[in-house]
Amino acid sequence: MTILDGRKLSAKIKNELKDEVKILNQKGITPTLAVILVGEDEASKTYVGMKKKACEEVGIKSLVYKLDESISENELLELIDKINNDSSIHALLIQLPLPKHIDTSKVLQAVNPKKDVDGFHPCNMGKLVEGLDTFAPCTPLGVMELFREYGIEVYGKDVCVVGASNIVGKPMWALLVNEMATVDICHIATRDLASHTKRADIVIVGVGKPNLIRADMVKDGVVVVDIGINKVDGKIVGDVDFENVSKKASYITPVPGGVGPMTIAMLLKNTIKAAKNFLEETK
Repeated sequence: MTILDGRKLSAKIKNELKDEVKILNQKGITPTLAVILVGEDEASKTYVGMKKKACEEVGIKSLVYKLDESISENELLELIDKINNDSSIHALLIQLPLPKHIDTSKVLQAVNPKKDVDGFHPCNMGKLVEGLDTFAPCTPLGVMELFREYGIEVYGKDVCVVGASNIVGKPMWALLVNEMATVDICHIATRDLASHTKRADIVIVGVGKPNLIRADMVKDGVVVVDIGINKVDGKIVGDVDFENVSKKASYITPVPGGVGPMTIAMLLKNTIKAAKNFLEETK
C-alpha cells in the first residue's frame, strides 16, 4: 500500500511555480489573486488565511476583501464587477459559503470566466465537459495531479465517484471521462452504494460522512481518494475507514495531508495560468 502524499507533491509544485512567477516578473507581471470573504465563518477565515500564505510562498500577490455578513447582494456584485475590470488583478475567488440572503449561483456567474480560478463559472464548466482548455475546479484537478505523479493510469479503468457536487463530483467526472475512464457517479439517492464501489478500480469520495467507505465495500488493490473533511472527537478524518480500507488498497490518500494541500496548489497554478493568459492577450 502506497500513501498518496499531497503535502510532498504540493511542495514540489510550489517550487516549480516559484520559477514561473519569476519569469512573469521579468516580463512585468506580478500574478495577483483577489479573494472575497463575506462574514465571520471560522472555517472560511482559516481557508482564506491558508490560501494567502500559500500565495506569498510562491510570489503571488494576494488581495483579501473582507466584507460584513450584512452586505447586500448588489454591493457584492458591484465589487466583483470592479475586480473584473481591474487589469492588475488576474484571478478572483469567492470564498464559499455565502450568507443565505445572497444568491450564490448569481454571484459565481458574475465572475469574469477569465479570472475564475475556482472553475465554477458555467462557461468554464461547459468547456471542461467538452474537453477544452479552461479553469477546472481545484480539488478534482489536484486529484488528477496525484494520479499523474504516482503513475496511476485512469485510461480504461472503472472509477466510482461518490458525491455529485458542482465543486467536486461533477467536475471530477468530467476530468476522468476526458482521460477515457469509465465513471460511475453516486450520490444521496443511490440505492446500493456498495454495489458500485465494489467493482471500481478507483474510488473517489467527498461527501462529508465519516466511515462511509468501509473495507467490505472495496476490492483488493483498489485506489482510494478521500476528499472528505470531518471532525470526530476533535480529530480531522475523511469519509473512508482509513485503518481498514488501507489494508486492501494499493494507493490511498490520508486525511489530512492528501487532497487538501493539492487543492491549494492547484489554486496557485490556476492563478499563474490566468496571469499567463493575460500576458498573451496583451501582447
